[in-house]
Amino acid sequence: MNDYDFTLKFVVPVTISSDEIADSLYGGDCDDAIIGVGVPGRLALNFMREAASAKDAIKSAISDVQKSLPQAVLVEIGPDLVGLSDAGEQLKMSRQYLRKVRDKELAKFPLPMHEGNPSLWHLYHLLEYFKQEKRKAISENDMEVAKAAMLLNYEHQKQRVY
Repeated sequence: MNDYDFTLKFVVPVTISSDEIADSLYGGDCDDAIIGVGVPGRLALNFMREAASAKDAIKSAISDVQKSLPQAVLVEIGPDLVGLSDAGEQLKMSRQYLRKVRDKELAKFPLPMHEGNPSLWHLYHLLEYFKQEKRKAISENDMEVAKAAMLLNYEHQKQRVY
């Protein structure tokens, strides 16, 4: 069993108060989450959950939230999509360094998921690139969480499209 750190973002009815959200979640097996309700109708939960795999941890947390708050609609699982600044924080590198590496090694650098201002990458692809190409020490736990978040987001988005 390992501890997995990840974030789940939901849309919730604006009629539910922050106190009601907290009471429901903490009474429903989500006491391993830090609750963020800064924007009305939005809910961010940062979990530190013990499980056999990152995928199991994330899936069980989603299930527990949906049992506690049936009206909550999952939007995103993180960490997944990141710009160079967020990737730099995760990799303990500056955004400028990441940009330099990207520009210098364009043929090998992972393609962004969205190219624009800002461009967005799947964190897993960046972690994998720096681990393989730059021999950067990256924990297997971080790799597993980023990969599980990416794959579960794919599954979730596919369900929303079809």
